[in-house]
Order: sequence, then structure tokens, then C-alpha cells
Amino acid sequence: MRSRCSRAAKWLFSHRLRGAELSLIRTSNTPRVVVQTADFDLSQEVALIRSQNPQVGAVCAFVGTVRDRNGGISGELGTAAGSVSSLELEHYPGMTERAIETMIDEAFARFSMLSARVIHRVGVLKPMDQIVLVAVTSAHRGDSFRACEFLMDYLKTQAPFWKKETTPEGARWVDARVSDDQAMQRWGIQSNNL
Repeated sequence: MRSRCSRAAKWLFSHRLRGAELSLIRTSNTPRVVVQTADFDLSQEVALIRSQNPQVGAVCAFVGTVRDRNGGISGELGTAAGSVSSLELEHYPGMTERAIETMIDEAFARFSMLSARVIHRVGVLKPMDQIVLVAVTSAHRGDSFRACEFLMDYLKTQAPFWKKETTPEGARWVDARVSDDQAMQRWGIQSNNL
């Protein structure tokens, strides 16, 4: 005899029940966090996250891409120094995924989310390549928007990734931005990068 609990455990969702949070962490073979070198298909990812729970009323997805311009070594936008030819991302396997899982758990504690999925690419990327996907579902759009923004702010400041830009002036490791740290502070979280 099959129990209803085993079927429900295959759904990735979280909701509040009289102040207590019920959170089912995994679906059948669908991880919440993926760090990979391969590109991802946004439409497939949105279809996957939508299909996991019939209570989904909103999906918010953010895709970050490699820009062709940045501050460069000399820090001037619009100059050849700011022209990015590649961005190399490195991570610490295992530690990075655990840190992102922790940030998703924090988002579930703050917002009425049903599911979340983060895909982050590593390796050498070129301008216009996709770097990251943050996708969140909820019953209503407000929670999805806020949770997606929170996860992206957290990812920018807390996840252990290292970025190296290559420009005409050479390659350099990219420091954390003060504006990213300030964005994290509005959620009441002090960044370690200030």
C-alpha cells in the first residue's frame, strides 16, 4: 500500500502552517542547487519548477549574464580597460552548494515560498553568457519577487565564488562591490565584505 506522504515528499515546497514552517527539501532527483560548467535552458527550468506543485501561482526567475564592460583594472567604464573578454568563475565544491542551500533555507524562513532553484555556472564564460539562474515559486507574486531578490543579493555577497576578469590590461580577481553589501544590509544581514 502506497502512502500519501511518499507522493507529497516528491514535491519541493514550503509553506507556513499556524506559524510553523513545513519544508520538504527535495523532489525526485531535482536538486535545489546546481553548480555546473554547462549552460542552462531558462524555459526548461521554469517548466520544471512550475510543475512541482499545483499551488504555484507565481514564478519569479532572475538570469544573470556576463557583461562586456566593467570597471577594468583601471576602473574606468567605457574605456578599453573596462572591456571584458572573459570571466572565469571558481568555487569550492561542496562548500559552495552547502552555502547556497543555507541561503535558500533562510529565504524559506522569511518568505512564503513553495520552491526555489539556483543554478550557478563556473569555468570560463564570455560576454552575454548566462552565469546564474535564481527561480522561486510561491502562491502569490509578491513573495516570489522578494524571495528572488533576497536570494540574488545573498548569492552576490555570501556564496563562495571567485571571479577573475580578463580585459586588454590583463586578468584580475574581482572584489566584492560596496553596493552589493549595502543591498544585503537592507535584509538585516551584515555582509562580511565591508
